[in-house]
This record gives sequence, structure tokens and C-alpha cells, in this order.
Amino acid sequence: MKKRIAVAGIISVLTIGLCGCAPLIVGGILGGVGAYAVSKDTIQGETDKPYESLWESAVKVARIRGTVRQEDVTKGYLELQTDSGRIWITLIRLTQATTRVKVSARRFHMPNIALAQDMFVKIMEQSQ
Repeated sequence: MKKRIAVAGIISVLTIGLCGCAPLIVGGILGGVGAYAVSKDTIQGETDKPYESLWESAVKVARIRGTVRQEDVTKGYLELQTDSGRIWITLIRLTQATTRVKVSARRFHMPNIALAQDMFVKIMEQSQ
């Protein structure tokens, strides 16, 4: 049994490495939000939390984490500089009840998926 789990883990790691995207399991923590990596530096997920609440959370987390360089509530766009790199947060209203949250992060022009995931989770936890 342990050998099967190890083989499945190795296959998963190799598959993720080859395709460049990895699904993330954050739904249990964030109450029904499914998040997934859409590129090597971007985490994205859809939620039914109110747009205004998500925006307030994103701004709050961004100001705590670093210096906001650009902020546009109508476009749903935030750009910030942190010690860990640059972060871009985009909120897109898909329907009246559904909003897509997209977080990209880079450090020294290199993808930083861990930072993007951390910011995504913090925004979701902060919103109501």
C-alpha cells in the first residue's frame, strides 16, 4: 500500500512538472472555493463571496503585506511591492453572485507560486 502511494506521489509530481499547472486543494479551508494554478506564477479561483467584501479584503491584505503601487476598484486591480516580490491581484465579476480572484506573484522576474497561493488564501480568509 505504501509503495502504491509513493508511486502515485512520484507520478503526480512528474505530471505537475511537465504540464506547468497544479490543482490546489483549498476548498476545505476556504468554504467551497476551488483554487488552481493557471500558470507558474498565478493562482485563481471562483467564489460566491460578495465582490465588495473580496475587494476590501484584498486591499487590507495588500496594505499589510507591502506597498500598494496601483489600485483601481472599478477594474478590480491591485498591484503591490513586497519584500518577497511583486504581486498582482485581479477581481473579475463573472455573475451577480460569482467573482473570480486571480493572484500572480513574481520575485526577481521569476514565478513565485507560493507567494501567490499565500496571498490568495489570506484574501479568502479575510472576506466574509
